[in-house]
Amino acid sequence: MASVAEVLVDGFERVREVVHQAVDGLSAEELAFQPADGANSIAWLVWHLTRIQDDHVAQVAGTAQVWTAGWADRFGLPFDPADTGYGHSPDQVAAVAVGSGELLTGYYDDVHERTLAYVRGLTDADLDRVVDTSWDPPVTLGVRLISVISDDLQHAGQAAYVRGLPARKD
Repeated sequence: MASVAEVLVDGFERVREVVHQAVDGLSAEELAFQPADGANSIAWLVWHLTRIQDDHVAQVAGTAQVWTAGWADRFGLPFDPADTGYGHSPDQVAAVAVGSGELLTGYYDDVHERTLAYVRGLTDADLDRVVDTSWDPPVTLGVRLISVISDDLQHAGQAAYVRGLPARKD
């Protein structure tokens, strides 16, 4: 029987696989491609899913975010360092322009490694700890981590879909 930590590691590893498949080898222009006015680009989707994971895991782990420890400066985006992309306007989505896929996957991989280091130490009992009382019912650690995996996989899948669109546009 797999431990809870092993199951969570597997979930986050699946996200990493899709992120890299969606990003690897793309140019800055391909990463910025928006299939329609105001639609999300691969760059924005991967940046956003990484920001959410970074924010949420840092909060439950009681650590600083990877973003604010240097990545925000490397990206140079016109947002407050606390911004995760939630509720972004079309103009804000378009502002997430990156010079390379390596920048996106570098940030993602740093967050991924921090996440794995955290979840590898979790036990079944840890999952019942309440981490957010602003919801009814209050959110437990287990629910928060599954929510992050679910959200990340949805956004990574969207990025993979967008990656295939320019090739079919001709």
